Amino acid sequence: MANPRTWSMLLAATAFSTQALAQAPVEVDGSQQADAADVSATSAASEPVAQQSVDVAMPGGIPTVTVVGRREREVQRETTQVITVLSSEDIARTGEGNIAGALGRVTGLSVVGSGFVYVRGLGDRYSLALLNGSPLPSPEPMRRAVPLDLFPTDVIASSLVQKTYSPNFPGEFGGGVINLTTLAIPTQPFLDVNVGVSGDTETTGQLGYDYYGNKYDWTGYGNRDTPAALQAFFNSGQRISQGGVDTGEIAGQLVGRNNGLVQKMDDTAPNFSGNITAGNTWQLSDSELGLVATAGFSNGWRTRDNTQQTPASADLSVIDRDFRQVATENRAVANAMIGVGYEFGEGNTLRWTNLYIHDTLKRTSLAEGRQNNSRPGADFSDQSTALYERELLSTQLTGGFGFGVVRLSPRASYSTSKREAPYELGIGYVRTNQATSPYGEYFINRLDNGNTGYADIAFSDLDEDLWSAGVDLTAQVLPRLTVSGGVDITDTQRDSTRREFQIVAPSTLPNYIAMLRPDLLLSRTIIDEYDIGLIETTETDPAFTASLRTEAAYAQLQAELMDGLELSAGARYEKGEQDVRPLQVFTTAINSGAATSIENDYVLPAATLTYKFNDDMQLRFNASKTIARPQFRELMFQLYFDPEYNRYYRGNPLLTDSEFFNGEVRYEWYFAPEQRFSVAGFYKTIDDPIEAFTGFTDNTPETSFANAPEAELYGVEFEVQKYFPLGDLFANEFLGSRRAVVIGNYTFTDSKINVEDGDTVRVFGALAQPASNVFRDGSQLTGQSDHLVNLQFGLESPSRLSQQTILLSYASDRVTSRGATGLPDIYESPGLRVDFVAREAFTLFDTALEGKLEIRNIFGRDYKEFQERGPNTVFYNRYDVGTTFSASLTMSF
Repeated sequence: MANPRTWSMLLAATAFSTQALAQAPVEVDGSQQADAADVSATSAASEPVAQQSVDVAMPGGIPTVTVVGRREREVQRETTQVITVLSSEDIARTGEGNIAGALGRVTGLSVVGSGFVYVRGLGDRYSLALLNGSPLPSPEPMRRAVPLDLFPTDVIASSLVQKTYSPNFPGEFGGGVINLTTLAIPTQPFLDVNVGVSGDTETTGQLGYDYYGNKYDWTGYGNRDTPAALQAFFNSGQRISQGGVDTGEIAGQLVGRNNGLVQKMDDTAPNFSGNITAGNTWQLSDSELGLVATAGFSNGWRTRDNTQQTPASADLSVIDRDFRQVATENRAVANAMIGVGYEFGEGNTLRWTNLYIHDTLKRTSLAEGRQNNSRPGADFSDQSTALYERELLSTQLTGGFGFGVVRLSPRASYSTSKREAPYELGIGYVRTNQATSPYGEYFINRLDNGNTGYADIAFSDLDEDLWSAGVDLTAQVLPRLTVSGGVDITDTQRDSTRREFQIVAPSTLPNYIAMLRPDLLLSRTIIDEYDIGLIETTETDPAFTASLRTEAAYAQLQAELMDGLELSAGARYEKGEQDVRPLQVFTTAINSGAATSIENDYVLPAATLTYKFNDDMQLRFNASKTIARPQFRELMFQLYFDPEYNRYYRGNPLLTDSEFFNGEVRYEWYFAPEQRFSVAGFYKTIDDPIEAFTGFTDNTPETSFANAPEAELYGVEFEVQKYFPLGDLFANEFLGSRRAVVIGNYTFTDSKINVEDGDTVRVFGALAQPASNVFRDGSQLTGQSDHLVNLQFGLESPSRLSQQTILLSYASDRVTSRGATGLPDIYESPGLRVDFVAREAFTLFDTALEGKLEIRNIFGRDYKEFQERGPNTVFYNRYDVGTTFSASLTMSF
């Protein structure tokens, strides 16, 4: 049996590539325990910068792997894979309020939309997100991927990004895996209370819009019960098109002052937040019991003055839809976490983690513009009100048990997510501007399906349950050889329903009634008087059920072949069964037959060779095979509106799995404690990559998905972290006692889709067609920026918390969707963003405090999503983002 020091070092070296490493703490720097920094859960206000611990829970079921020391060695250096670890201190330096923003600072990562992280330019479907090593369900109907802006940084102890595949991870590994670790057992009691306030120049104190909804909307828990008549209709199983349904009774309960009357806010309120985190540990003879709990709430506003256009000609010289929309969103987020840890014997651990997140977005918009093709000369006025309520609940139990040189790590988790979007209401008026019409100068809504006004309303529900379990075994069979293996099972079930209705009036509706404002026009009195009713536009496929079950087993070894040469190699066998089919909600069966059944099994090998040719330099070589499955919503032939991009989406049931080959070479130089330089080259080929493409339905953009024949992606990454002591340069106390920090990374990525003669593409509802109808040979993958740059310049004190940091991030233009036939691709332009974050610890009335000041998007970089051909540009979305100012105070007791 190896001595304890050898065992500890071996575990530290394999912690991120094997499944079951439960030595805690692990001395990464190999120094004596008396010299190591203490593992502490005290607040950042009282923790010196030089004493930072990194807590990482991996999918092997380890309760925690805590790396402690004087930070004289790098966690990234000690592993056999290419990883980046953001500790709680690293996350705090960025000042980001959610983990998605913090991850956007990692080499090769970018954040798109509402918290979806892209790794090396690959879409969110290629980024696997885990919580304490276990998978999570998504509350988003468009994706199986989890939006990471759901996770406040207060509940995350660390975030690990692994870009090279190892078989202990699920086979769905395209760009990388992101593993979030929640807070663990504290070593001493603590209580932190944080309050904050923020605002931005485009929203706070500016014009905005809102609707009443419910008096509890500000909490995120405003109730939206389905109207009684509509619920009775749902329960009946009837179809409106068959007749016999009292649609007037239903319509009379749908719209009123609470959701149909948009109100102007001349002075939008600032944002506020607060959270409390506490922990304690109890010694129980030869065991230890720890408890960490946190709860938080935030409420914020965002207004976007958005230009929305669509093209009317192939050269983009003529614009069809040309609207200006002002949308105000009020987001309320409540979160809570309770973690219980128990340590006993020699390295035996149990950990139970419970996480709850409730995220509500209340959206109100007004828009005016023209549709030059369908109604030249007419003006249109649209309004919409909506509430999107997302909820995630997860409970996880993990353990680690040592039996001599063998370690057993079981795990089990259950997570459920929900999304409700009741009363998505859209109402439109038209002003014809015809001099011959007595009502030509007025906006009217005749409720005639858009010809002269419209009103539609939708009710959506999504429920997803995810069970997972696994067990892993690791054995040190020789002093320089560790073998591991395990089995893993996941089962995901999702039900998604969307029922949309148009409120329609007979042609006898008088124009003077059509001039009424929405809550009066759609009141019960008017509906009854003029025989206004409903039609359902989602009678075909209003609901879907989906499932994904994976069963996997893996084996891998880590061997030190000779001094300085280490090999990690193994393979994973994974079987997946994925089914998506329409749910029958009507008594009389009707659906499009848009069902999918994908059943495949794969053997996924991976190997990493690490050559430590110098005390502070090493080379890594990695090769692997991985897969990516279609996401549920990409398979559902069901229309869905995404408020983030102001666009409709519809799935394609004919999608298939994508297969990857991955290769990477990396040079790393750790030239001083806490300081490093690395450069890497990577290459991927993808068979049948899934890409988004956009078409038009009644002049409205609609995005769907298809498998392109093949794609290639390659690139290089550079990363540097360097500290500069300032004591020899400056005599004054402020600068002389500090050091400058420079953290920078740059990623160049290029990709292309390969389309050859004879390649075909399959889109549901159409015959197989040449792939060139949808994809252009040589075009970029969606979501891929050629250039990603992140820079951090700062000052900090090595002895206490005092940091001032300037952060720059840049992403070059990237494709968001393939253009319709004959039109160029649609791009977005993230551009350059400059932020400033200052953190300072101080004491007041014997209370430890941390103050934080943030200025985001200092130069007011705007947002653009566009098509471009020659000198002509069409903006799908263009709006000013504004500069955000925020301040917060944390009190530690």
